[in-house]
Amino acid sequence: MSVASSVLVPYASYLRVYEPLAAFPEPERSHWARYARRPRIPGAQEELRRSLADLLPTPPVPVPVHESGEAFVAHLDGVVVICPWRTRLRGWLALEELVAEGYPGPVLDAMLPPVVRAQVAADHERWLARNPDARPWIRTAVWQVPVRWFALFGDEDRQYEPGVRKGGAGDGARAGAGRAPVLRYRTTMAQARRRLARTLRALRESIDDGPMTEGLVEVGRWLEEFHPRALVELDFGGLVHVVPEEWLAEERSAAQLAEGIAALRAGDGEAAGEAYGRLAERWRAIRDLRFAN
Repeated sequence: MSVASSVLVPYASYLRVYEPLAAFPEPERSHWARYARRPRIPGAQEELRRSLADLLPTPPVPVPVHESGEAFVAHLDGVVVICPWRTRLRGWLALEELVAEGYPGPVLDAMLPPVVRAQVAADHERWLARNPDARPWIRTAVWQVPVRWFALFGDEDRQYEPGVRKGGAGDGARAGAGRAPVLRYRTTMAQARRRLARTLRALRESIDDGPMTEGLVEVGRWLEEFHPRALVELDFGGLVHVVPEEWLAEERSAAQLAEGIAALRAGDGEAAGEAYGRLAERWRAIRDLRFAN
């Protein structure tokens, strides 16, 4: 097994949008229709392994030369919905975020030599000139789930599957195979937009605009780019490997945020602050693991 194929990191979460085939123009629509009928479709772990494999050469390949023709596939009310990987576009966006984080020059140069970054930036600029309206179907956050993402979901959207230890055969798993736990939220685009709008209204009526409000506005603009009958998914992704299963089983961040917003609407700022404080502290503890030995 290669190094890349055996790695389970990064510890990232994902906000994804799956659109119905009708949202895609031809010939892309026909491509995805054929793709969805494949007997085996790669999952999130395979996408990660392919991305990591590009970072092994010297110099590394931070952005693929060609756009991926792969996607995640799900079903919403019996309708096939597609979430294209768009690995190349997301690679460009991730590199922009890396530079914007303000890493010291020597550290950034060690990760990606200046000549590589310059070439990638030039490629992105040329591509944007031909694709000015491009947007990713997947957003990524490392070592956290941004609290604002939970505004799109209700506790009833939560889906949790406990992991299966290696060597065990519980839940029908093959002995010795093992399986990581899964934690995700899924809802319709209509519900996600309604919840986001209600949260924004409650915040604006109660407190001044701040990072939370600005973040929700930015997420709302992104959601408006997609088909109204899309599926919205929040996947805890690699975070399931860094926290105990007990933590995952008890995770109720969407419900906690909804509790705080309900308190705001009721005019109880103290209760709202307490609910948000508990939620923020819960996720601050996860982010702090990034710096632990």
